[in-house]
Amino acid sequence: MPTRLDRKLANIRAGHYKPTDFIIADAKDSDVGAGVTATGFDYSAKPPRRRSRQEFIAQIEAIIKQDIVDIMLVSQSNLELLDERAAFLGSDVKPAIRANLETMCWGAVRHGVYTQTPSIPFRDANLARLVANYPTSGTNLGLYSVSFSNNIELDIRTLNAFAEFRAEAARHNFRYFYEVFNPSVDIGLSREEIGEFVNDSIIKSLASVPRADRPLFLKTPYNGPKALEELVNFDSELIVGVLGGGAGTTRDTFELVAQSERYGARLALFGRKINLAEAPLQLIVLMRAVADGEMGPEEAVRAYHGELQKLGLAPNRSLADDRAITEDVLKVAAAKAA
Repeated sequence: MPTRLDRKLANIRAGHYKPTDFIIADAKDSDVGAGVTATGFDYSAKPPRRRSRQEFIAQIEAIIKQDIVDIMLVSQSNLELLDERAAFLGSDVKPAIRANLETMCWGAVRHGVYTQTPSIPFRDANLARLVANYPTSGTNLGLYSVSFSNNIELDIRTLNAFAEFRAEAARHNFRYFYEVFNPSVDIGLSREEIGEFVNDSIIKSLASVPRADRPLFLKTPYNGPKALEELVNFDSELIVGVLGGGAGTTRDTFELVAQSERYGARLALFGRKINLAEAPLQLIVLMRAVADGEMGPEEAVRAYHGELQKLGLAPNRSLADDRAITEDVLKVAAAKAA
């Protein structure tokens, strides 16, 4: 049966988009790039402590049962545990797995130095096993990510790996969405130039891809209104989403939802911003309210702190600090809108 994600994508493609169609995805795939530190903290414990893998799975299951996010992105091994718990049975939340993990995503490995060099492709997900029992278990949707380095040899390697993935996905009738990161190392470009480089890299990397093999939607860093609007307005067939980036403040979270929707994004996929929150379920409720236009970002921060007080949870930051926009790209757009 079509999921809420399918219905929203259909509305967007038909030109019937409204704010309630804005797609929210929870990226709980942090274990593929980190390890022990991937699971976030249990702030209800005194003192707060890092979650075990089983507690992490329970947290994911609770978010699925809440039924607000449209996509739950997890590792293939954790999807297996969730399927054993029948977490997605009868749910309108679409499961997805990370179908690859290039080396720039290994930055959370403690004492690792992987991010000091340009990213290279890596993939170990088993697509055949994923779709073998779908829809009873598994999934037919995954995330494929790339990073371009403005280096001929590295970028050809990245494009060839992407082509190999698309061919395998086609053999197994596996759908995917496409994430293009900013370069993982300094390539000597300004912020505005980075946005242009990434936009051109996205379009170029999809230029020879027929419609049957194209991604369901895009996911890319928010490089400001100009870059986002340029990408959105270039091709009406491309549904553009943004990634959440670092944890930031709660205001950063809500501001990114509001700004990305305002400038044409139709999806936000947040990992650390949800996983590291004191109260993820309450944060998601307010993210939905901001996306729907029912509440502004600053009002949502105040409401979130009210929810923390009700739950008896100490906030990680004071209300004053949590109301601050700390991410530069968000500051610029917020100042212009003020």
